[in-house]
Amino acid sequence: MSSNEILAQPPPPPLSAIDRGALPTADVVARVRRVQEIMGTLMKDGTHYGTIPGTPKPTLFQPGAELLCMTFRVAPEPLVEDLSTGDAVRYRVTVRGVNQQTGEILGSGVGECSSDEEKYRWRRPVCDEEFAETPEDLRREKWARGKNGNYKTKQIRTSPADIANTVLKMAFKRAMVSMTRVVLACSDIFAQDLEDLPVEVREAVVGAETEHKPDLKPPQRKSDPAPTSPAQTSPPAGATIVAVEERSGTTKAGKPYVLFIVKLSDGREGTTFDTAIRDAAVALRESKASVDVTIEGENGHKKIVELSPAVA
Repeated sequence: MSSNEILAQPPPPPLSAIDRGALPTADVVARVRRVQEIMGTLMKDGTHYGTIPGTPKPTLFQPGAELLCMTFRVAPEPLVEDLSTGDAVRYRVTVRGVNQQTGEILGSGVGECSSDEEKYRWRRPVCDEEFAETPEDLRREKWARGKNGNYKTKQIRTSPADIANTVLKMAFKRAMVSMTRVVLACSDIFAQDLEDLPVEVREAVVGAETEHKPDLKPPQRKSDPAPTSPAQTSPPAGATIVAVEERSGTTKAGKPYVLFIVKLSDGREGTTFDTAIRDAAVALRESKASVDVTIEGENGHKKIVELSPAVA
């Protein structure tokens, strides 16, 4: 064999081979819109998803994942790994999403749960006598946060065998939600498992994700006029959201878009392309809470730049 034959590299595959099987852009847009439509019409806040205070987007719950999978005909296939030890129960579950019509594997998600997690490892004693009779290495007093200040609470170790099935179901739930977000590409709409985290951990995780994020603005073409100071308006105290509508269409360049219209009880309305603002508006409308909304622009171009619950 010559040196030329050894160093010879195969030619790169043609672009058509790389793109084979890729979804057309219109199909991707239609799928995203379908997820948004299901969320707005069928999914209920508190049942299928939940907006946890201080978090940037709704958290997808198992019932919501099941509803989305049913709609898109995705069958979950779990694979369970038992990682338990002598004093702890631990499972890792991989859920594959399979097309119910073709049998094609669309993606997978992994979830894990252990009896060593804080909320499974400890429980309240039935009475003070049970706490006193429990060995010292299997009991503790933990600080907790309450409305009237911090306080100590008594806890004892939970028997891992008593919660084995709960731990397994939780691992499956986490994998199921993960698979749904991956297969349907809806991680920009839904977060995962934030409701499972202890409050202190959740605050740290959410704070790290949202801290120091710059406000991104769309690029401005050279032909556009120089930006002026837009008029900013906020509804008076007590305003609520009465409707959240959407309008779809295509730009002059043929690109599809979905515009969300938020209507307030004081007669004002603002628009946004941001699904996170739309999700927050839907949640606030359902809770009938007073809101603070900052709107920029005038003459029919009123953009929502900030939306949040009103501070009492």
